[in-house]
Amino acid sequence: MAQAPAPAGSDQGGLPYALGAYAIWGFVPLFFKLLTTVPPVEVLAQRIVWSLPLCFLIMAFRRQIGEYLAALKDWRALRLLLASSVLIAVNWLVYIFAIFTDHVLAASLGYYLNPLVNVMLGMIFLGERLSRLQAAAVAIAGVGVAILLAGALDTLWISLTLAFTFGTYGLIRKVAPVGSLPGLAIETTLLLPLSLAAAVYYIWLGDGRGFGSGAEISWLLAAGGVVTAVPLLLFATAARKMSYAALGFVQYLAPSIAFLLSLFVFDEPLKPAQLACFLLIWISIAVFSFDMWRKMRAERMMPAA
Repeated sequence: MAQAPAPAGSDQGGLPYALGAYAIWGFVPLFFKLLTTVPPVEVLAQRIVWSLPLCFLIMAFRRQIGEYLAALKDWRALRLLLASSVLIAVNWLVYIFAIFTDHVLAASLGYYLNPLVNVMLGMIFLGERLSRLQAAAVAIAGVGVAILLAGALDTLWISLTLAFTFGTYGLIRKVAPVGSLPGLAIETTLLLPLSLAAAVYYIWLGDGRGFGSGAEISWLLAAGGVVTAVPLLLFATAARKMSYAALGFVQYLAPSIAFLLSLFVFDEPLKPAQLACFLLIWISIAVFSFDMWRKMRAERMMPAA
């Protein structure tokens, strides 16, 4: 179902929800750092298992169970959501792996790149045209990635995997005729059999590291469902209350928080190639954001039809 654009001047109503969503996503490495003794695959499995009941509770509150059931009967929607569920699972797994292996810096770079990847995917698959400034922003980011190829190749795969899996995930969800929360519920439903199998396997393994090994670890793993569902709900609310262009500015909050955490909390070294890449990415984001701001300003100054 197409979403009507938010009216001009309405962005402030959605801003607290957007700030809440991206702040949670930005600080989530602190949460996953508490689980580094648990295998990443088990963390992912538990995250999916515990997300689903919370999604159902929220859908029941918002009266969206009917939309969930209707989408389950729509074969086209199911095929799209099957693809998106695989992409988001890969994205989550790589992100957890990056945090566990002290590569939060590479993860933050991936999400800085994500809006620029979205622009490229929109051009390739949706026929969207790039403005000159957008093309310049993508080119500058490309130079930054090329520098990483020369000086930080060992972590480049993390950044690119996160950027392209989440970008492609967003592209599929853009065309899938399902709302944000029911869509997430269907994705977790589709991933549930494998996730349950993995969760049972690790419990059976009984190596004393994961779910069931202690109350603290078990509760933290269960809390992964909250960490997954709550920011997505806040994001969905923000998306209804503010324009996507305005929302685009706020999305840089999450990787910025992760970037600061990597340097000042996790003490990750910043390689010269990474610094050069980040500087170019920030320049490209500035160019990209200026172009978005200019278009928003022009649209708001246009007389009503």
